[in-house]
Amino acid sequence: MPLSIYSDDHYMREALKQARYAFDEEEIPIGAVVVLDGQIIARAYNQTEKLRDVTAHAEMLALTAAANHLGNKYLTDCTLYVTVEPCVMCAGATAWAQLRRVVYGAEEPKFGYRRHGQLLHPKAEVVPGVLAEECGSLMREFFARKRK
Repeated sequence: MPLSIYSDDHYMREALKQARYAFDEEEIPIGAVVVLDGQIIARAYNQTEKLRDVTAHAEMLALTAAANHLGNKYLTDCTLYVTVEPCVMCAGATAWAQLRRVVYGAEEPKFGYRRHGQLLHPKAEVVPGVLAEECGSLMREFFARKRK
């Protein structure tokens, strides 16, 4: 797989842009991008309220878009960048898609997959904490606004 000229920070900033779309639409501000060979092939943000669909998480929508782009359900050479640690559902989907890497920003101590054991594909590399403060800050701002 060719090395990207961009860093994990670059792609996480792209995921953060998606999270801000969710924030602006009063969705939980989580964004995701899928990268293949240094190119973003899918972008998504949480749309559970808009679509009235509990499965419309950023990761799920991005994985679906990437699979459609490639014409293949397996994303073995892809990396998912997501602003918050995936939940159990999304982690399971990344395992089924056989992603090579999962990179996330902020930890999710309440609903994150790590509370429930290893759910990612056993060969997947996991890179936590990329731009964690920025990703977590957006979540904190969203929920603070909701509490007012």
